[in-house]
Amino acid sequence: MQARATLTLADAFVPVHPDASRAASWARDLALMAGFALLVALSAQFVVRVPWTTVPITGQTFAVLVGGGALGARRGAGSMVMYMLLGMVAPVYAPGSASLTGSWGAHVLLPWKGTQALPWEISSGGYIVGFIAAAALVGWLAERGWDRKAWSHLAMLLGNLAIYAFGLAWLGYLIASGWTPPGAAKPLADLIAGSGTLDKTLNGGLYPFIVGDLMKIQLAATALPAAWLVARRR
Repeated sequence: MQARATLTLADAFVPVHPDASRAASWARDLALMAGFALLVALSAQFVVRVPWTTVPITGQTFAVLVGGGALGARRGAGSMVMYMLLGMVAPVYAPGSASLTGSWGAHVLLPWKGTQALPWEISSGGYIVGFIAAAALVGWLAERGWDRKAWSHLAMLLGNLAIYAFGLAWLGYLIASGWTPPGAAKPLADLIAGSGTLDKTLNGGLYPFIVGDLMKIQLAATALPAAWLVARRR
């Protein structure tokens, strides 16, 4: 394990003056967390919907991994908590799935088509909780230098697995419980192909996302070390 790093990427780009008050330091941290929460909300508007799952494919994984790596564990998790809470009162979650109409769909940023909901009332709610765990894990690893060398790919992979762990667990529960998505005429289990709860969970919550997530992991694992090169030159 590498020694604990003295700075996160956010600290390198937005430093706090040694004589700054505690209130000023907190204000900076809150601004950074809010900024990355909004980045996740924006990335939720880059959507591909497939007809066999109510969980949309979005750009959020990239924003979550980069946010955790840039902010560190505490602020990274705090930023994702902000995003989760914001989605309860404002339409910042990803748009709903085309599975309710049995068609493909895509959306890029504008016009805004976000969703407002309680996380436990949508099939993607587990992934939103997983964002918090992923940002905390990647941030913890970044605080130990994993975001600036070859370890960055492993850090991003582990963060992505944390998202899957929560997302798949919640999706599997909803499938097994006979839950019906809002606006759907059928239970979730009937909207996802497969022969049983596990098969349906993997078909609806894992297989459609693997290729895209590998690309986002690569981008995040490249972006953070590149940003550190810029920070060092500054």
